Amino acid sequence: MSRSDTLSRRSVLKLGASASVLGVLPWDASAFAQGTSPAAADAAATAAAEAAARPDLRHGLSVFGDLKYAPDFTAFDYVNREAPKGGRLVFTAPSWAFNQNPQTFNTFNTFILRGDAPPRMEMCFDTLMTRALDEPDAVYGLLASGVEILDDGNRYVFHLRPEAVFHDGSRLTAEDVAFSFNLLKEKGHPLLVQMLQEFTTANALDVSRVEVILSGNHSRQLPLIVAGLPVFSKRYYTAYDFTQSTLTPPLSSGPYKVGRYEVGRFIEYERVKGWWAKDLPVNVGQGNFDVIRLEFFRERQVAFEAFKKGVMTFQEEFTARTWATEYNFPAVQDGRVVKKEFPDNRPSGAQGWFFNTRLPKFADPRVREAIGFAFDFEWSNQNLFHGAYTRTQSFFQKTEMMAEGTPSAEELALLEPFRADLPEAVFEEAVVAPVSDASGNDRNLLRRAAGLLAEAGLKRDGGTLLDADGRPFTIEFLDNSSAFDRVVQPFITNLRRLGIAATSRVVDPAQYESRLNSFDFEMTSRRFSLSPTLGESVRSFWGSRAARTNGSYNLAGISSPVIDALLEKAIGAATREEMNIAARALDRVLRAGHYWVPHWFKPVHTVAIWDVFGYPDEPPYYDFPVESTWWFDTEKAKKIGMGG
Repeated sequence: MSRSDTLSRRSVLKLGASASVLGVLPWDASAFAQGTSPAAADAAATAAAEAAARPDLRHGLSVFGDLKYAPDFTAFDYVNREAPKGGRLVFTAPSWAFNQNPQTFNTFNTFILRGDAPPRMEMCFDTLMTRALDEPDAVYGLLASGVEILDDGNRYVFHLRPEAVFHDGSRLTAEDVAFSFNLLKEKGHPLLVQMLQEFTTANALDVSRVEVILSGNHSRQLPLIVAGLPVFSKRYYTAYDFTQSTLTPPLSSGPYKVGRYEVGRFIEYERVKGWWAKDLPVNVGQGNFDVIRLEFFRERQVAFEAFKKGVMTFQEEFTARTWATEYNFPAVQDGRVVKKEFPDNRPSGAQGWFFNTRLPKFADPRVREAIGFAFDFEWSNQNLFHGAYTRTQSFFQKTEMMAEGTPSAEELALLEPFRADLPEAVFEEAVVAPVSDASGNDRNLLRRAAGLLAEAGLKRDGGTLLDADGRPFTIEFLDNSSAFDRVVQPFITNLRRLGIAATSRVVDPAQYESRLNSFDFEMTSRRFSLSPTLGESVRSFWGSRAARTNGSYNLAGISSPVIDALLEKAIGAATREEMNIAARALDRVLRAGHYWVPHWFKPVHTVAIWDVFGYPDEPPYYDFPVESTWWFDTEKAKKIGMGG
């Protein structure tokens, strides 16, 4: 699936694979006493009956075979079953995916590369199965009541619910599902195309059964990725060209649909009150807001002023200085706005400045390492961030996939075959970012940086660093907002002390996304969120094919047969422990390559809200689903004069 201190975050598909089912349990009549609606209880009873009648029909899938919820479950544990419906949530998007842009939009087609779509368009589309956010990767039936696993896991047959319909009342059939999956594999966003590489085809067996055929070389996660793909209306996309940008709201079947909007300013997603799936156990207590409105701003400070005035009602704050010093306006002082911290147990994400190693100037890892020495995190944390952050060291920070110390015997078994192609640092203590004296001008680190640059063949001519061809060595940092400038400028100052002519360039949001999609930059900052279970999607971060694919998340241009091989080991692991071991080996190689200058993280969500919301006591362990699990509290809203 934001960046700390105004750095943007792009979310990616977090799905998993393999299959399992818990033992069939009798329906618990006490569900009514727990607040489950009769419709939801009936849905759970029906699911349990189907499971009993068809023991080969699985109600859920997970990568390593373990499921928390039995076939007769009535709701996820992390929701409020009695959450009221109504009200509005108004905010700016803290995360986004595919071609979505948090600062503007010009299309509603979010599953292709072309155009800039508004975040959260995925809420309009149903999927075969949906995530349980208190499990690492498990999915349970939404459009599909169950799934058969055949041919040693190379063929999956999903059984569709007969009540599933699109918003115009037309039935959603297996033909729609097969059409959608084949369309996404052929013409979808490059990230989807790459993830579906080992998906062969989908076929409608009849009106309610669709088979998904996989290559046999797929990971355990791919079936769950497919189960999480959006389903389109074949009739609609026969009339409209799927590959084109469009501001015609699409026909869809999900809990929300496109409502009012002004291009580049706001979009409202309206709850579909007659949504066919509202009483299914996977949806109980969710989709509570009548309207979810996203506002679009070019600058963070303008968005903050809008929140202070009550134009927006929810603000996840990513700027430590603002959190520490600027939430002192009247609405905070009189209690109408509340500051909250919620635990963030997810992997912290890969956040940093990424080098575009496709450029010759960044081809030598010694040059990249030297540039990293010029960023003084300790000074920044002390003077800019109010000590709020911890330095990121790993692409797998806050997980068991993070490499620490020297390689274990199991890691060495994976790394040794590639020793001749790897730097010795891979086999030593895991590479960590340098620690400065917090002066902002650590001479020891800058001296080490100068030595590395000299080793790489660069020479000083007075105050200018020259490359091997005698040209000044320059760096341009590309961004879409000036808000991050206060962090970049001290970094630039230290680079100039090394003789590097560094500059920062801010471009408009659409141009920024276009340039990143085509890898037209030198250095840029991003945060990519990773799931606790690795699957096909990680190839788009570090795989060689992704380095050559426009629109992929491999901004650094990493192209290494060793990394490709370790990726396949991690993706194809038979157990979570095997996956963790392979990921640690991969982490060592990535960190020794110095493909980025890592940033920072914090273990909490810092949130300010106008006091009009209710929310579960604890967010689910693996996500922070405000839009789906919070609700509008009419009584609270009346007390602070914000309607009812």
